[in-house]
Amino acid sequence: MIISVDEVRRSKKYIEEISSELKASGIACGNPEIGVMIETPASVMISEELAKEVDFFSIGTNDLTQYTLAIDRQNLKLDSINDTHHPAILRMIKMVVENGHKHNTWVGICGELGADPELTETFVKMGIDELSVSPNFILPLRKAIRSLE
Repeated sequence: MIISVDEVRRSKKYIEEISSELKASGIACGNPEIGVMIETPASVMISEELAKEVDFFSIGTNDLTQYTLAIDRQNLKLDSINDTHHPAILRMIKMVVENGHKHNTWVGICGELGADPELTETFVKMGIDELSVSPNFILPLRKAIRSLE
């Protein structure tokens, strides 16, 4: 639920401190990529600034949809207006991809939308670098992507 660049910078400082402590103790910790979950409209709107700070974005489409449309996704009475294909959601995803790629930040999608076959081509055209899906969606999704080539 990142909403500011300062949160990312503080987190990076904690990671540096912990890495230093591990190395001082003789424990190898490597050089992990640092990323941000894009789950709020605020993080979308500052995604260009965030991209300068991290290696990757993972767009959490379930939360992003809920917060953008102001809909409680667990309230079944609202299912009829919970539109995961809403133009605002798709524009936000596109904005994040464009802002991320400007700064060599790769962008993935996680959440139910990543496995939506109606959006696979849209995501590929947007330049999404990765779709994180449940194992049972991998083969159908791979087939859909290969059919686009």
